[in-house]
Amino acid sequence: MKAIRRFTVRPVLPEPLRPLSDLARNLRWSWHTETRDLFQSVDPERWAASEGDPVRLLGSVPPARLAELAGDRRFLRRLTAVADDLNDYVTGDRWYQSRPQAAELPAAVAYFSPEFGITAALPQYSGGLGILAGDHLKSASDLGVPLIGVGLLYRHGYFRQTLSRDGWQQEHYPVLDPNELPVVPLKEADGTPAHVSLALPGGRVLRARIWLAQVGRVPLLMLDSDVEDNDFGERGVTDRLYGGGSEHRLLQEMLLGIGGVRAVRTYCRLTGHAEPEVFHTNEGHAGFLGLERIAELCAQGLEFDSALEAVRAGTVFTTHTPVPAGIDRFDRELVAHHFGPDAELPGIGVEHILRLGMETYPGGEPNLFNMAVMGLRLAQRANGVSLLHGNVSREMFAGLWPGFDADEVPITSVTNGVHAPTWVAPEVVRLGARQLGDRRTEEALTVGGTERWDAVADVGDQEIWDLRRNLREQLVLEVRERLRASWRQRGAGTAELGWIDQALDPDVLTIGFARRVPSYKRLTLMLRDRDRLMDLLLHSERPVQVVVAGKAHPADDGGKRLVQELVRFADDPRVRHRIVFLPDYGMAMAQKLLPGCDIWLNNPLRPLEACGTSGMKSALNGGLNLSVLDGWWDEWFQPDFGWAIPTADGAATDPDRRDDIEAAALYDLLEQRVTPRFYERGRSGLPDRWIEMVRQTLTLLGPKVLAGRMVREYVERLYTPAAHAHRSMTPDAAAGLAAWKVRARAAWHGVSVDHVEAAVSTATAELGTTLALRVRVRLGDLTPDDVEVQAVSGRVDSEDRITDATTVPLKPTGGPDLEGHWTYEGPLSLDRTGPYGYTVRILPAHRLLASGAELGLVTAPSQGAVEGAGVLMR
Repeated sequence: MKAIRRFTVRPVLPEPLRPLSDLARNLRWSWHTETRDLFQSVDPERWAASEGDPVRLLGSVPPARLAELAGDRRFLRRLTAVADDLNDYVTGDRWYQSRPQAAELPAAVAYFSPEFGITAALPQYSGGLGILAGDHLKSASDLGVPLIGVGLLYRHGYFRQTLSRDGWQQEHYPVLDPNELPVVPLKEADGTPAHVSLALPGGRVLRARIWLAQVGRVPLLMLDSDVEDNDFGERGVTDRLYGGGSEHRLLQEMLLGIGGVRAVRTYCRLTGHAEPEVFHTNEGHAGFLGLERIAELCAQGLEFDSALEAVRAGTVFTTHTPVPAGIDRFDRELVAHHFGPDAELPGIGVEHILRLGMETYPGGEPNLFNMAVMGLRLAQRANGVSLLHGNVSREMFAGLWPGFDADEVPITSVTNGVHAPTWVAPEVVRLGARQLGDRRTEEALTVGGTERWDAVADVGDQEIWDLRRNLREQLVLEVRERLRASWRQRGAGTAELGWIDQALDPDVLTIGFARRVPSYKRLTLMLRDRDRLMDLLLHSERPVQVVVAGKAHPADDGGKRLVQELVRFADDPRVRHRIVFLPDYGMAMAQKLLPGCDIWLNNPLRPLEACGTSGMKSALNGGLNLSVLDGWWDEWFQPDFGWAIPTADGAATDPDRRDDIEAAALYDLLEQRVTPRFYERGRSGLPDRWIEMVRQTLTLLGPKVLAGRMVREYVERLYTPAAHAHRSMTPDAAAGLAAWKVRARAAWHGVSVDHVEAAVSTATAELGTTLALRVRVRLGDLTPDDVEVQAVSGRVDSEDRITDATTVPLKPTGGPDLEGHWTYEGPLSLDRTGPYGYTVRILPAHRLLASGAELGLVTAPSQGAVEGAGVLMR
C-alpha cells in the first residue's frame, strides 16, 4: 500500500551523544577525515548503506546501538575530541583574521550561485559551476572569510542517470525531502519558519522557505518554493535544477537574486551576522540581486541612478561561459511582465530594468534581455575564471565598452581552484602528514605556499609508485562494483556478468575522462579512429584502459547520442575489459575516480573550456594531465608534468577535419610519449621518468590549483577593493557620481584631440630616447578635473595597432585659450626596440571610477591632428 502522507521521524540521541547531531549538521564532515571516521565507527554497515551521509546514518541506527555507544568511554572520548576540534575550527582565528589591517577587509561577503556542490548528500549541483561554488564556500570557511552563500533548494536536484539496454541515457528525478538532508529551517524568533516572498503578475505571490546548510564556518541559505501557501505552479518553481521553460527559469532567477537578498537580510536580522558589504554574483543567473539592492536604496530616498552607482561599487560579477549560447537570455516582454506596478519591484521603472539587460551594442539582439550583460552593468568589478577565459570574455563583451580594444575591457581573471581536503585521497594526505606533520599538511592543502609543497621532493620513488598503484587498485574495485550495478539496471542477468571480475587491471595505465557532455567537450573524440583506439587498448606490452563518465542535459539529444555511441563501443566484448562507461557521474564517484587515474584526459574545442577544474583534482592526487591547451591548462602547462594535445585552430578548418587532426595528435601522444614513459623501467625497476612527472605535478601544480589560492585572490584583488568602494559610496557620493556621469556623457561630443606633436624629426629613434609630447585638446563643457589625457605607446603590428600598450598620463600646462584649447605635455620614453608607435587619447576621470573604461567613452586624435606620430626604432 502507498502512504497518503510522508514525514520524517528523527532519532532521539542519548544525552552523551548529542554532539553527534551538531557534527552531522555541519557539512565540514564532508571534508574532515576524523569526523567521517567517527561516524563510520557508529555502525560500519549502515554507514556504507547511507552512502556516507551522517543524517541518514543517525536516522537508521537502532536505539540499542545508541545506548551502547552512550556507555562506551573510548567512543565518547573520540566524540569529545572531534566536537572540540569543530568548535575550534568555527570560532578560532584563521588566515582572514590574521591579515594586516584586518578591519579594512569586508565585514561580510554574500556569494550567490544557482547551484552548490558541497557533498553528494546534498545533491544541488549539475557540474563544474556548482562544484566550483561548493569549493569556494569550503575554502572560504578554511580561511575564515566571512561569507554567506545563497542558492536554491531543488526538490529533485539535477537528475539521476541510468542507461537503457541499448545505451540511451535515461533520467530519474527522486524527490528530496529537506527533513532528510543536512539542512535545518531558518526560524523567526517565535519559532515559525522564516520565509521570503515575491510579487507575481495578477496579484499572485511566490513564497519560499529558507533552509540553512552550515558549511564549516559559512552559512548557506537555500530557498525552497515547495510550501503549502503557494499555488501549484509556484510550488514547482524550485523543482529541478536547470529545468522548465523560459518563464520557469526567469522565476527561479528572480527568486535566487531578489529573494536571495531578502533571505540574507532575514538571516542577518535573526542571527546578528554582519550585513554583507560585497555581493558576489557567480554567473548571470543571480543577477537580479542588484535590482533588489537598488530597490532597497530607492526606498531610502535615493534616485535610481544614484542607487545604481552605490550597488555597483560593492558588486563582483564572475562569468563562467566562453560562448554567448551559454548565457540565459529572456524575451524583453517576458521580463517586463514580471516587473513594475503590478508585479515585483514596483518602485523601479520597468524601462530602467530593461535597459540594464538589453544588448544595445553592434551584433546584439534588441529584443532579448541578457543576464550576463545585466550582471556586468550592475558590477564595478568582473572576472573570468582563467587567463585565457578572461581574454575570451573581454572579446565577447567588448561591445559594452565601445572605443576600447578588447584587452582594455575591464574584466580581469581569477583562475579557479579546487578544495584539496575534499578531493585529495586520504592515502595522499597520510603520505603528506608523514613528511610534513598534520598541521603543516593541513596548511599546505588549505592556505597553500610553495615551501610546503616542496617537501614532496623528499618522498621516495617507491613510496610514490606504491601510492599510485594502491589508488589505481581501489579504482578498479570501485569500477567493477559500479559496472555490475549499471548492467543490472540495464537488465542483464547474473550469468551475463562474469566478465566484470576481469574488467580493468590495477597494473595497466589508466586514463580518466569524466565531465558534462555538451558537444564542445567532445566525449567521443577518442573514437574517431576506432581501430587505432583498439590497438592502444589491447597492446600486448603497453596497454591502456579508459574510464569514462558524464551526463548529457535532459534536453540535449545530441549529447545523449554521444553517450550512446561511447557506451556501445565500451559494450564490445573485445574491449569491454579495457574501456568502461559509468552512469550517474557525481561527487561520490569523482572522489573515487579522480585519484585512481594515471592520466586525466581533456579534449574540448579550444577556447570553449572556461577553466575545467577536474584535471586540477587529478593533479592533487599525482595524476598527469593530457589536455588541449585550454582553460587552466593553457595557463600552467609545462612539459615537466603533462602533455599538450596540439590543436587545429585555423578558422578555415572544417569541424570534422579538425576533429580528425586532433584525434590523430592524441593517438600519437599516447603511442609515442605517454605509454612508453609509464611502462619503461629504470635501474631500480620503477618507471623513474613517470614518477618524476608525478613529483613535479605535486610540487609545481599543487599550490597553484588550490581553491585556497583562488579565494585569497578574490579577497585581495576583488572583495577588498569592492568593500572600500562600497564604504566610499555614501548617498551623497553616489548622487554626485551619478550626476557627474550624466554630465560627462552629455558633454562628451565636445571633447577632441586637435593637435599632437613630438620632438622627433625622423622615422627612427634610439632605445632610451625620451620624446617630449605636446597635445592640444578641447574639453567642451568639461574641465581637466573631469578627464585624463594619456599617451599610449608600445610595439605595433603590420597594421600599426599597438600590441603591448603602456599608458602615461599627461599634465595640463595651460588653457583654456581664446579658442577653448587646453595644452597637455609629458615625456614618452622609448623603452623597447623594433616597430614602435604611440597615440594620445582622452578618458573620463573620477575618483570613484574603478576603471577609465567604465563609461565606455574615449576620444583619440584624427590622423590629421598628429605630427611625427609614427616612430620606428631599430
